[in-house]
Amino acid sequence: MLTKKSNIFVTGHKGLVGSAVIRRLTNLGYKNINTITRNKLDLRDQREVFKFFQKKRIDAVINAAGHVGGIYANNKYKADFIYDNLAIQNNIIHACYKNKIKSLIFLGSSCIYPKNSKQPIKEKYLLTGDLEKTNEPYAIAKIAGIKMCESYNFQYKTNYKCLMPCNLYGPNDSFDLESSHVLSALVKRFCDAKSLGLKEITLWGSGNARREFMHVDDLAIAIRLLIDIYDDSEIINVGWGTDVSIKELAELISLKTGFQGEIKWDSNKPDGMLKKCMDVAKMKSYGFMPKIGLVEGVEEMIVKYQNLNK
Repeated sequence: MLTKKSNIFVTGHKGLVGSAVIRRLTNLGYKNINTITRNKLDLRDQREVFKFFQKKRIDAVINAAGHVGGIYANNKYKADFIYDNLAIQNNIIHACYKNKIKSLIFLGSSCIYPKNSKQPIKEKYLLTGDLEKTNEPYAIAKIAGIKMCESYNFQYKTNYKCLMPCNLYGPNDSFDLESSHVLSALVKRFCDAKSLGLKEITLWGSGNARREFMHVDDLAIAIRLLIDIYDDSEIINVGWGTDVSIKELAELISLKTGFQGEIKWDSNKPDGMLKKCMDVAKMKSYGFMPKIGLVEGVEEMIVKYQNLNK
């Protein structure tokens, strides 16, 4: 059980998930939160990671570090995505074991599931079919992390927990079109189109792919809850259990930004997995449901992007 005195190491603390976890823990009164910047500790360097862990008396680790991005980045930088994520998670997980840290949160992604998975996606569907090719290296890295946690729990009696969030967005998300997730990328595209007075905008894919979106602050609440009460080696989905099409999302963002031009779709570009909506029955059984709705979240993201350009 975490207490207000627990020494908690949050990796990736400047990123989307890590910064949300820091906000949540700080608001709850946790004082002993360890963070370290990338230029002081490369989590891909096993020797340096092990030295860092040996110096600290860490009680729990929330691993929010990783090489992440949208469909463009996943498709273009396949080697970076598989190497960086494997290296980071291998070092973190093994360092936890070597230093007798039994409490670890490992964050995966809904992309670990087969591309033609039954909907909604249950946790048991993992490894029952082929992966979506556009993000296969990232998914394989995350699956390896899941199996590593399961194996350490079995062999070493650790308590490493694997949470599979749906598509995330929120504060500290990237608006760089080369590395951003779909929601933040669309916010940027429509805000820019509105500012420039464009008459039309062309988006990737057909718009028919469906995704499940959750505000990262809701994930942070789930992490804090589940780190104490979820006592199972099996993965657990975290999300809404409902989805929207990319076309519906684009229309919502268009409306909220005031863009009145035409939305076109480039069907020569990939859609990725056509439907990705998770079954969250297990998560609900532990008393958690997200609170921040998509409309509220989109409005927040638009304001954040506009504030960046003032």
